[in-house]
Amino acid sequence: MKRIYIKDIQPDIECQISGWVEKIRSQKTIIFIVLKDGTGRIQVTIEKEKFKDFSSKIEKLSKHSVVSFEGKAIKQDMVTLGGIEFLPEKIDIVSIAEQLPIDETSGKELKLDYRYIDLRQDKERLIFQIRTYVEHIMREFFIEHDFIEIHTPKISTQCSEGGADVFAVDYYGQKAYLTQSPQFYKQMAIASGFEKVFEIGGYYRAEKSYTARHTAEAVCLDFEIAHIQSHHEVMDLEEEWFKYVLNKVKDKYGSVIKEVFDLEIKVPQKIPRIKLCEVFKIFKEVYGMEIPEEKQLDLEPEQEKLICEYAEKYYGSEAVFICDYPAESRAFYSKKIDSTFDCMSFDMLYRGWEMNSGAMREHRYEVLKEQIEEHGIDSEKMKDYLQFFKYGCPTHGGIGFGIDRFITKLLDLPSIKESIFLFRGPSRIRP
Repeated sequence: MKRIYIKDIQPDIECQISGWVEKIRSQKTIIFIVLKDGTGRIQVTIEKEKFKDFSSKIEKLSKHSVVSFEGKAIKQDMVTLGGIEFLPEKIDIVSIAEQLPIDETSGKELKLDYRYIDLRQDKERLIFQIRTYVEHIMREFFIEHDFIEIHTPKISTQCSEGGADVFAVDYYGQKAYLTQSPQFYKQMAIASGFEKVFEIGGYYRAEKSYTARHTAEAVCLDFEIAHIQSHHEVMDLEEEWFKYVLNKVKDKYGSVIKEVFDLEIKVPQKIPRIKLCEVFKIFKEVYGMEIPEEKQLDLEPEQEKLICEYAEKYYGSEAVFICDYPAESRAFYSKKIDSTFDCMSFDMLYRGWEMNSGAMREHRYEVLKEQIEEHGIDSEKMKDYLQFFKYGCPTHGGIGFGIDRFITKLLDLPSIKESIFLFRGPSRIRP
């Protein structure tokens, strides 16, 4: 007999249902079981007399045991679960669950130890249903805009961020690293003539950070586009893409996100762009905060939160671009703005967190080599990367956007650990 999902059950049709025991209640002549699968719940009513030789085993069923039933659903107005109850003709006890090691009151770290049990909750499943859709529409946008999807190596002999915070691996006796981003390979794709590329893939960063936003293994979306004049063209594209994603999520999941997470999905009409130097002026003039000049190279987490509050209050946008960072504080491949100490780089912040960095890249071989040296990196060790720019390379730029962070803030989750199937950090490498 064919198994169907609980949400698809129709009265008076014989079928098989399978799922987890959520509740079990035994009376004198009847056993009631609330069975759930990934789509819903149904009451299963078992007559003890009908399963006389089996009823003792049924009564030993525990919460989260797995059971399969064959039979027929009937209308029953007295049943609170959709006015339907299931009357089995055949029962198969697939797996008896031992007493669960966690419950709703357990601490987060213990729940992470038993992540495979914690994920059985409806809210946890919903997070990953939404995440699946988010990644789908992110990819959909780029495919509809004629981008080429690439899958770059995650093992490399070079470090995209200059050598810090990397995981070293033994690669057939040769020293290699897990890649911190696909940056070098995206630029290689541009030099290959692909012009518009994107990737959804893994990042690996050995930062010893224990914050709500950091993880050693992340999933990000990257894109890179060629033949641009400034980083504002990159921001133009990201803004169009980001609003597309928010609109799609709002249309499909807006009501359920409101119901479950008590959140509104707000799509900005325009994402403001504020130069970093202007941010510190805003802090002084609006909030009375004087930031020392030597600390005006980047934003601290609390400052990111504050400028997002400012953008929402004064621009009606929960997202904001912060642009034109000092070249010394950004990656060596960021293109400098002529006659200034700044470069064509930016971050996009959303609901208080940085979602991504982006920039127009330096495409000229000699200039790029010089910038590598300025950052204290031996250009000889970067010769494989520098080769990409020797034989003709167009202007280009792009971003690396953290999907884990985005889901966390989109649903206002307490930590990035909630948005990742299995979290990895300095003190966690299991299960």
